[in-house]
Amino acid sequence: MPDIFRSNPFLSFTHRVLVSPIMILVAAVIMQMCLGATYAWNVFVAPLKEISGLDQGPVQLPLSIFYVAFPLTVLFSPWLVRNLGPRRCAIIGGVLFGGGWLTASLGQSHFGIVVVSIGVLAGIGVGFAYLVPISTCILWFPNNKGLVTGIAVAGFGGGAALVSRISGYLIQDLAFDPFHTFRVLGTCFILAIGVAGMFMRLPPGCTANRQRPFPLSDFLNARPFQILYFGMFAGLVAGLGINGNLKQMCRVEHFASSASVAPVALFAIANAAGRITWGALFDRTSPSLILRLNLLSQATVLLLAHWILGNASGLTVFALLTGFNYGGVLVLYASSVAHIWGPQRVGQVYSWVFSANIFASQAPFVMGLGYDAMGSFTVPLLVVSALLLTAFVLASQIRNTLTKVSQHQ
Repeated sequence: MPDIFRSNPFLSFTHRVLVSPIMILVAAVIMQMCLGATYAWNVFVAPLKEISGLDQGPVQLPLSIFYVAFPLTVLFSPWLVRNLGPRRCAIIGGVLFGGGWLTASLGQSHFGIVVVSIGVLAGIGVGFAYLVPISTCILWFPNNKGLVTGIAVAGFGGGAALVSRISGYLIQDLAFDPFHTFRVLGTCFILAIGVAGMFMRLPPGCTANRQRPFPLSDFLNARPFQILYFGMFAGLVAGLGINGNLKQMCRVEHFASSASVAPVALFAIANAAGRITWGALFDRTSPSLILRLNLLSQATVLLLAHWILGNASGLTVFALLTGFNYGGVLVLYASSVAHIWGPQRVGQVYSWVFSANIFASQAPFVMGLGYDAMGSFTVPLLVVSALLLTAFVLASQIRNTLTKVSQHQ
């Protein structure tokens, strides 16, 4: 602590509060709330289809490309944090992310501007900033890594709920078009992430940024990594595909076009609650057991989707259940990495597990094309449930591997 703070009781107290672990956790949640805004993309699908004349599949392109640019950038995030520090990475990411939404406001002349701005620029911005609050909080709370990871990334889902409500209000009540809404949101994101990013710092004496990286072969060829990668891929396909097409999934005629943003907001709220709940459960059981439970739970919901989605109330139930299960995906795998390879290796190893997003990111687009071709999401959801069950079976066959390896770290 600088001498000026030690000599002044008020400044000393203020300094302790501002650099306390709780304030860092609060700032992490605020950052993630902004970065999770793209999860609310479904709110913009109907008005963008009306303005552009595009079908369901093509309007999902910004979301699909976002989930390529985002995880690709995350692969470089550990190197960026080591060289720039967590604070600079967070602030740069906020400027790029918010700037992407601001630039998308110019997309009325050509939808390609929205694709590049939201998909590429904002995706790179999230890639800069996403792992910063997660890895920072795990380092500050090493004994509760599941819970604090869940709280930190709950903002990602909770932020989508907030953005969906704000966007719905601007578009439906204030008659804003999507492009004016992009401008308002982009400005808010730059300011909020910039302020929250100032709190991102490592614990005193932490050497995480000075450690030499693992050789890639040390974990890419390891069976635990392969388990986590495939399981995360399956969970992401389910979550991203459902989130991107949720309002169109109800089989009641005309319901999707007249529905409010409620299903999207409920999915996001359940997502946030699921992250905290699954994270807390992770700290109380084995990684292999909780991962299998999450995969089986989501697969079961999708297998029953044909009957659940038969009415408007069923869409609400479906949004809550799938959102809650999806919430575990972005907590359990990061926490498992910390459990197996140690908190100080989360950035490097999890960035590669997280790259499963690159392949899973096409789920909203592919499921949208399936809907355009068949007029229903029944078959796409059954295919995704089969993928989840495959991941569950593979994890069950080698259920002891995660525990055995973690005991030897």
